[in-house]
Amino acid sequence: MRLIINSGGPSAIEAWRAQFRAFAPELDVVGWHEEIDPATVDYALVWAPDAGRLATFPNLKLIISAGAGVDHILADPQLPRHLSIARMVTARTQTEMAEFVLTSALMLTRDIKRVVDNQARGHWEIFDSLRVAADMRVGIMGLGHLGVASAQLLSRVGFPVSGWSRGASTLDGMPSYAGAEQFGEFLSNTDLLVCLLPATDATRGILNTATLSQLPKGACLINAGRGSHMVTQDVLDALDSGHLHQAVLDVFEKEPLPPESPLWSHPGIIITPHCAAIPDRRERARHTSLLIEANERGEALPNIYDPLRGY
Repeated sequence: MRLIINSGGPSAIEAWRAQFRAFAPELDVVGWHEEIDPATVDYALVWAPDAGRLATFPNLKLIISAGAGVDHILADPQLPRHLSIARMVTARTQTEMAEFVLTSALMLTRDIKRVVDNQARGHWEIFDSLRVAADMRVGIMGLGHLGVASAQLLSRVGFPVSGWSRGASTLDGMPSYAGAEQFGEFLSNTDLLVCLLPATDATRGILNTATLSQLPKGACLINAGRGSHMVTQDVLDALDSGHLHQAVLDVFEKEPLPPESPLWSHPGIIITPHCAAIPDRRERARHTSLLIEANERGEALPNIYDPLRGY
């Protein structure tokens, strides 16, 4: 069997081969830019593949995303629509995302951005009325694997947590809301909004003025879902008006975030470079090997993209 990889560039292929030797030594691993017979490719592990390239592999059995999202694959207008796309969602992915959300929530709760800014200008300031986790009602938008893992970790630390999703979902021991009819109630009871939604037509631009204005004044925002969720100017306006206190932003419509973006210098924003949950190469090789083995046995695969749901 042959696996073609487009992740990390040509210089990464030897590192990929070394990892796959540990989990699937019989697998022939080739780089995206190597000259090969397209008919010999059985599987593809990709991130932002060149438009039309996947359609050149006539015997391709499965496309595997190198990340949790698949929008970078769906952007290909020539994508073979009959092929399944497996999302890179592993136990480590869930742990990384949950820890990122927890870290961000604690930073916002204790106003660490203010501390860091004070350090940069040599200013000593004692805060009044420091908050603790129990004071911050966290609302998580998106109750997939990453959202549930984040909710569970936040709850264990002491944050009151609720969740919202488009369809009915449950969170053990935590309130959950669903659909447009319960969205307003969910937002009004949220002091710290966490967006972990998938990228779909229905979720594009959901972090807008209409949504943010329903949060209590002084609420905070964490966006670790997709850049397409956020209307940048609406978030900036909410911060400038004081309706939003602070935001941690990990994903952006254009990445890398351009140097001229006003998000970089806004005093109420912490920027992270789309690093919330990135399994290392070893974990992705292990997970890809398991997917290939299961597919060869004819088993149902986990976290397959569903075009009807959009994720």
